[in-house]
Amino acid sequence: MRTPPNERLTSDIASPSPSAKAESERRCILSGETSARDRLVRLAIAPDGLVLPDAAAKAPGRGAWIGVTRAELEAALADGHLRKALMRAFKGAPLAIPDDLPARIEAALARHLGDRLGLELRSGNIVMGSARIEEQARSGRIAVLLHASDSSEDGRRKLDQAWRVGNDAEGSGERGTVLPLDRTALSVALGRDNVVHLGVAGHPGDMRAAQRVLQAVSRLVHFAGNDRTRATHDDGRDLPGDAGRSSGGATAIDEYVKD
Repeated sequence: MRTPPNERLTSDIASPSPSAKAESERRCILSGETSARDRLVRLAIAPDGLVLPDAAAKAPGRGAWIGVTRAELEAALADGHLRKALMRAFKGAPLAIPDDLPARIEAALARHLGDRLGLELRSGNIVMGSARIEEQARSGRIAVLLHASDSSEDGRRKLDQAWRVGNDAEGSGERGTVLPLDRTALSVALGRDNVVHLGVAGHPGDMRAAQRVLQAVSRLVHFAGNDRTRATHDDGRDLPGDAGRSSGGATAIDEYVKD
Protein backbone atom coordinates (compact mmCIF):
# COMPACT_ATOMS: atom_id res chain seq x y z
CA MET A 1 0.00 0.00 0.00
CA ARG A 2 1.40 3.34 -1.02
CA THR A 3 1.10 6.36 1.19
CA PRO A 4 0.26 9.84 -0.18
CA PRO A 5 2.68 12.73 0.43
CA ASN A 6 0.63 14.21 3.25
CA GLU A 7 0.51 10.96 5.23
CA ARG A 8 3.23 9.81 7.62
CA LEU A 9 4.64 6.30 7.79
CA THR A 10 5.31 6.51 11.53
CA SER A 11 2.64 4.95 13.72
CA ASP A 12 0.60 7.31 15.88
CA ILE A 13 1.31 5.05 18.86
CA ALA A 14 5.06 5.00 18.39
CA SER A 15 7.24 6.08 21.29
CA PRO A 16 7.91 9.82 21.48
CA SER A 17 10.98 11.01 19.63
CA PRO A 18 12.60 14.35 18.75
CA SER A 19 10.50 14.36 15.60
CA ALA A 20 7.22 13.72 17.46
CA LYS A 21 5.95 17.22 16.71
CA ALA A 22 6.55 16.80 12.99
CA GLU A 23 4.94 13.36 13.04
CA SER A 24 1.75 14.82 14.56
CA GLU A 25 1.39 17.33 11.73
CA ARG A 26 -0.28 16.92 8.36
CA ARG A 27 -0.43 19.03 5.21
CA CYS A 28 -3.72 20.25 3.81
CA ILE A 29 -3.98 19.01 0.22
CA LEU A 30 -5.83 22.18 -0.83
CA SER A 31 -4.00 25.03 0.90
CA GLY A 32 -0.61 23.35 1.27
CA GLU A 33 -0.42 24.57 4.86
CA THR A 34 0.84 22.25 7.60
CA SER A 35 -1.07 22.02 10.88
CA ALA A 36 -1.49 19.68 13.82
CA ARG A 37 -3.52 16.70 12.68
CA ASP A 38 -6.22 17.31 15.29
CA ARG A 39 -7.03 20.61 13.56
CA LEU A 40 -7.54 18.98 10.17
CA VAL A 41 -10.11 16.61 8.70
CA ARG A 42 -9.05 13.31 7.19
CA LEU A 43 -10.64 12.00 4.00
CA ALA A 44 -10.51 8.31 3.16
CA ILE A 45 -11.64 6.22 0.20
CA ALA A 46 -13.99 3.27 0.41
CA PRO A 47 -13.23 0.05 -1.52
CA ASP A 48 -15.43 1.31 -4.36
CA GLY A 49 -13.45 4.57 -4.55
CA LEU A 50 -16.01 6.78 -2.82
CA VAL A 51 -14.34 9.65 -0.95
CA LEU A 52 -15.73 9.93 2.57
CA PRO A 53 -14.94 11.94 5.73
CA ASP A 54 -13.01 10.13 8.46
CA ALA A 55 -13.64 12.42 11.42
CA ALA A 56 -11.99 10.07 13.91
CA ALA A 57 -8.99 9.55 11.58
CA LYS A 58 -9.10 5.80 12.19
CA ALA A 59 -10.11 4.36 8.81
CA PRO A 60 -7.52 1.98 7.34
CA GLY A 61 -5.62 2.64 4.15
CA ARG A 62 -4.75 5.85 2.43
CA GLY A 63 -5.89 9.22 3.65
CA ALA A 64 -5.82 12.89 2.66
CA TRP A 65 -6.13 15.85 5.00
CA ILE A 66 -7.92 19.17 4.58
CA GLY A 67 -7.95 22.26 6.77
CA VAL A 68 -10.19 24.58 4.75
CA THR A 69 -13.68 25.86 5.51
CA ARG A 70 -16.82 24.43 3.97
CA ALA A 71 -17.14 27.40 1.61
CA GLU A 72 -13.55 26.94 0.45
CA LEU A 73 -14.11 23.22 -0.05
CA GLU A 74 -17.28 23.85 -2.05
CA ALA A 75 -15.34 26.20 -4.32
CA ALA A 76 -12.54 23.64 -4.75
CA LEU A 77 -15.12 20.97 -5.56
CA ALA A 78 -16.83 23.17 -8.13
CA ASP A 79 -13.68 24.22 -10.00
CA GLY A 80 -12.04 20.78 -10.02
CA HIS A 81 -9.19 21.70 -7.68
CA LEU A 82 -10.34 19.16 -5.10
CA ARG A 83 -10.35 16.30 -7.59
CA LYS A 84 -6.84 17.17 -8.77
CA ALA A 85 -5.57 17.39 -5.18
CA LEU A 86 -7.16 14.06 -4.27
CA MET A 87 -5.76 12.38 -7.38
CA ARG A 88 -2.29 13.49 -6.33
CA ALA A 89 -2.82 12.40 -2.71
CA PHE A 90 -4.17 8.99 -3.65
CA LYS A 91 -1.68 8.43 -6.45
CA GLY A 92 -4.22 8.32 -9.26
CA ALA A 93 -6.51 5.73 -7.66
CA PRO A 94 -10.08 5.70 -9.09
CA LEU A 95 -12.13 8.21 -7.12
CA ALA A 96 -15.81 9.04 -6.79
CA ILE A 97 -16.34 12.40 -5.08
CA PRO A 98 -19.94 12.86 -3.89
CA ASP A 99 -21.50 16.20 -4.73
CA ASP A 100 -22.56 16.56 -1.11
CA LEU A 101 -19.10 15.88 0.35
CA PRO A 102 -18.98 19.25 2.18
CA ALA A 103 -22.33 18.48 3.86
CA ARG A 104 -21.14 14.97 4.72
CA ILE A 105 -17.99 16.36 6.33
CA GLU A 106 -19.91 18.87 8.43
CA ALA A 107 -22.36 16.16 9.52
CA ALA A 108 -19.47 13.82 10.40
CA LEU A 109 -17.79 16.52 12.47
CA ALA A 110 -21.09 17.19 14.23
CA ARG A 111 -21.49 13.49 15.02
CA HIS A 112 -17.91 13.37 16.27
CA LEU A 113 -18.59 16.31 18.60
CA GLY A 114 -21.82 14.69 19.74
CA ASP A 115 -19.99 11.47 20.53
CA ARG A 116 -17.37 13.39 22.51
CA LEU A 117 -20.00 15.28 24.48
CA GLY A 118 -21.77 12.01 25.23
CA LEU A 119 -18.56 10.48 26.57
CA GLU A 120 -17.86 13.53 28.72
CA LEU A 121 -21.43 13.47 30.03
CA ARG A 122 -21.01 9.88 31.17
CA SER A 123 -17.73 10.88 32.82
CA GLY A 124 -19.47 13.62 34.77
CA ASN A 125 -17.77 16.49 32.94
CA ILE A 126 -20.83 18.12 31.33
CA VAL A 127 -22.98 20.67 33.16
CA MET A 128 -26.49 21.45 31.86
CA GLY A 129 -29.30 23.71 32.94
CA SER A 130 -28.92 27.48 32.94
CA ALA A 131 -29.14 27.88 36.72
CA ARG A 132 -26.56 25.16 37.38
CA ILE A 133 -24.23 26.42 34.66
CA GLU A 134 -24.43 29.97 36.02
CA GLU A 135 -23.68 28.86 39.57
CA GLN A 136 -20.67 26.75 38.56
CA ALA A 137 -19.45 29.33 36.07
CA ARG A 138 -19.37 32.06 38.72
CA SER A 139 -17.31 29.80 40.98
CA GLY A 140 -14.77 29.14 38.22
CA ARG A 141 -15.70 25.51 37.65
CA ILE A 142 -16.71 25.83 33.98
CA ALA A 143 -13.78 25.66 31.54
CA VAL A 144 -15.78 25.73 28.30
CA LEU A 145 -19.17 27.35 27.71
CA LEU A 146 -21.21 26.29 24.67
CA HIS A 147 -24.51 27.62 23.28
CA ALA A 148 -26.94 26.20 20.73
CA SER A 149 -27.27 28.21 17.53
CA ASP A 150 -30.92 29.00 18.35
CA SER A 151 -30.25 30.08 21.94
CA SER A 152 -31.42 33.56 22.84
CA GLU A 153 -29.02 36.48 23.06
CA ASP A 154 -30.28 37.29 26.55
CA GLY A 155 -29.62 33.75 27.75
CA ARG A 156 -26.13 33.73 26.25
CA ARG A 157 -25.29 37.14 27.67
CA LYS A 158 -26.25 36.14 31.22
CA LEU A 159 -24.16 32.95 31.19
CA ASP A 160 -21.26 34.63 29.41
CA GLN A 161 -21.11 37.26 32.12
CA ALA A 162 -21.11 34.62 34.87
CA TRP A 163 -18.37 32.74 33.02
CA ARG A 164 -16.20 35.85 32.81
CA VAL A 165 -16.64 36.45 36.54
CA GLY A 166 -15.52 32.92 37.34
CA ASN A 167 -12.51 33.24 35.06
CA ASP A 168 -11.49 36.68 36.40
CA ALA A 169 -12.07 38.04 32.90
CA GLU A 170 -14.62 40.79 33.55
CA GLY A 171 -14.34 43.51 30.94
CA SER A 172 -12.59 41.22 28.46
CA GLY A 173 -15.60 40.65 26.26
CA GLU A 174 -14.95 36.90 26.26
CA ARG A 175 -17.99 34.90 25.25
CA GLY A 176 -19.00 31.28 25.08
CA THR A 177 -18.96 29.45 21.75
CA VAL A 178 -22.12 29.47 19.68
CA LEU A 179 -22.15 26.11 17.93
CA PRO A 180 -23.43 25.51 14.39
CA LEU A 181 -25.91 23.09 16.03
CA ASP A 182 -29.33 23.95 17.35
CA ARG A 183 -30.96 22.71 20.57
CA THR A 184 -32.49 19.73 18.78
CA ALA A 185 -29.09 18.46 17.62
CA LEU A 186 -27.56 18.99 21.07
CA SER A 187 -30.49 17.26 22.75
CA VAL A 188 -30.10 14.24 20.45
CA ALA A 189 -26.36 14.12 21.08
CA LEU A 190 -26.75 14.17 24.85
CA GLY A 191 -29.97 12.20 25.18
CA ARG A 192 -31.60 15.03 27.12
CA ASP A 193 -34.56 17.33 26.48
CA ASN A 194 -34.09 20.91 25.34
CA VAL A 195 -30.31 21.31 25.69
CA VAL A 196 -29.72 25.00 24.94
CA HIS A 197 -26.52 25.71 26.87
CA LEU A 198 -23.88 23.44 28.32
CA GLY A 199 -20.62 23.78 30.18
CA VAL A 200 -17.57 21.57 30.35
CA ALA A 201 -16.25 21.25 33.87
CA GLY A 202 -12.63 22.12 34.52
CA HIS A 203 -10.19 24.18 36.51
CA PRO A 204 -6.57 25.35 35.99
CA GLY A 205 -5.25 22.09 37.41
CA ASP A 206 -7.30 19.82 35.16
CA MET A 207 -8.24 20.98 31.65
CA ARG A 208 -8.24 17.54 30.05
CA ALA A 209 -11.98 17.33 29.40
CA ALA A 210 -12.02 20.91 28.13
CA GLN A 211 -9.19 20.18 25.72
CA ARG A 212 -10.91 17.09 24.36
CA VAL A 213 -14.15 18.95 23.76
CA LEU A 214 -12.43 22.00 22.31
CA GLN A 215 -10.60 19.84 19.78
CA ALA A 216 -13.92 18.56 18.43
CA VAL A 217 -15.61 21.96 18.70
CA SER A 218 -12.83 23.82 16.91
CA ARG A 219 -12.84 21.56 13.86
CA LEU A 220 -16.61 21.86 13.45
CA VAL A 221 -16.71 25.61 14.08
CA HIS A 222 -13.79 26.24 11.71
CA PHE A 223 -15.18 24.06 8.92
CA ALA A 224 -18.64 25.63 9.27
CA GLY A 225 -16.99 29.04 8.87
CA ASN A 226 -17.92 30.46 12.29
CA ASP A 227 -14.40 30.70 13.74
CA ARG A 228 -14.20 34.28 15.05
CA THR A 229 -11.72 34.42 17.91
CA ARG A 230 -9.47 32.13 19.92
CA ALA A 231 -10.38 30.38 23.15
CA THR A 232 -7.92 31.08 25.92
CA HIS A 233 -7.15 30.21 29.49
CA ASP A 234 -7.94 32.91 31.97
CA ASP A 235 -4.24 33.82 31.97
CA GLY A 236 -4.27 34.46 28.22
CA ARG A 237 -2.69 31.20 27.02
CA ASP A 238 -4.40 29.53 24.08
CA LEU A 239 -6.41 26.43 24.83
CA PRO A 240 -5.68 23.56 22.44
CA GLY A 241 -8.11 23.49 19.56
CA ASP A 242 -8.50 27.25 19.02
CA ALA A 243 -12.26 27.01 19.39
CA GLY A 244 -13.93 30.23 18.30
CA ARG A 245 -15.88 32.15 20.87
CA SER A 246 -18.23 33.36 18.18
CA SER A 247 -21.34 35.40 18.71
CA GLY A 248 -23.19 33.95 15.74
CA GLY A 249 -24.23 30.44 14.76
CA ALA A 250 -25.50 28.54 11.74
CA THR A 251 -28.63 26.44 11.44
CA ALA A 252 -28.84 22.83 12.63
CA ILE A 253 -27.22 20.15 10.54
CA ASP A 254 -30.09 18.06 9.19
CA GLU A 255 -27.96 15.01 8.49
CA TYR A 256 -26.82 14.91 12.10
CA VAL A 257 -30.31 15.15 13.52
CA LYS A 258 -31.56 12.34 11.28
CA ASP A 259 -28.81 9.87 12.23
